[in-house]
Amino acid sequence: MIDLEMNQFKSLYRISLLGWLNILLVLIATTLSMVPVATGSKIIEMDRNLQNNLEQFLSSKIKVEAESKHTNNWAVLVSTSRFWFNYRHMANALSMYRTVKRLGIPDSQIILMLADDVACDSRNMFPGTVYNNADRALDLYSNNIEVDYRGYEVTVDTFLRVLTDKVDPALTPRSKRLLTDEKSNIFIYMSGHGGNEFLKFQDAEEVSAFDLADAFAQMWETKRYNEILFMIDTCQANTMHSKFYSPNILAVGSSELDESSYSHHADADVGVAVIDRFTYYNLEFLEKVNKDSKLTMQDLFNSYDPMSIHSHAGVRTDLYPRNLSEVLITDFFANIQAVEIDRDDFDDTYDDFQYILEDSSL
Repeated sequence: MIDLEMNQFKSLYRISLLGWLNILLVLIATTLSMVPVATGSKIIEMDRNLQNNLEQFLSSKIKVEAESKHTNNWAVLVSTSRFWFNYRHMANALSMYRTVKRLGIPDSQIILMLADDVACDSRNMFPGTVYNNADRALDLYSNNIEVDYRGYEVTVDTFLRVLTDKVDPALTPRSKRLLTDEKSNIFIYMSGHGGNEFLKFQDAEEVSAFDLADAFAQMWETKRYNEILFMIDTCQANTMHSKFYSPNILAVGSSELDESSYSHHADADVGVAVIDRFTYYNLEFLEKVNKDSKLTMQDLFNSYDPMSIHSHAGVRTDLYPRNLSEVLITDFFANIQAVEIDRDDFDDTYDDFQYILEDSSL
């Protein structure tokens, strides 16, 4: 892929789109010049019809900036635990990775952080594989996986620097940077061991709810996101989003204060649990979603059953302005093809069309 900054890419894309529209309009006008028009009233009528058709065409193909500020989706997926017995945390993160890739988000817009590599652990009876189900029907650690940070690279400092882009551009490849802007929706998923307002990294350090809240505040101030979906699967998970104070954040956790988050089942041959309950039931729902799905975030949250999850998932919506019944799952979990076009550029293109139309009718 050509190594362009995000704003340069969008600028080039906008120019090429407008160029294409101008070509289309010239073709329309050329066709009109071949049609005999007898009276001025017919010219006016044809002008009005073409104006309506043009506006309908543009509205169906282009999301004008005034209608939507959301033009791209990103994902940050983190497994914070080391050691073989935490196999399920890596499987959780890889399961979410598979889901967002299946729905079209490219690796260039995914940051995957895995604190351990159980696929290569000497105790793994199936070397080079990671499964999230005892039937082992799906290998999550296939050839098309791209891990951005692994092992001891996965630290609290690295995670927060990735979110805020406080990295050295000369030393950090673009593939390991979160190159978002004010029109980006970001899905942030975390899995590991936690407690009241903290999540462990590497069983050696902790990220606090205050750390996350301040990082999101910096991201908002520097225009690094449009909306964030924060999802965390850990014990006492809901305490991790209790300190957020920045706008446009939708947060969900797997368990309440003083409540554990449990594994779903183990694989007898692998010898450990392979997935957590909260993540398992999220994935069960997300498997019904495709790129054109009309399922909403409210549908997802309504599917949570404390009897199945064995904990009480918590959704925080006070910072989020939209009605959850109108927020599509694909607004966060899938790739989008929205095109940004300036209102001034649209008006200039239509003015050119009017001029061509008048000239062709002479």
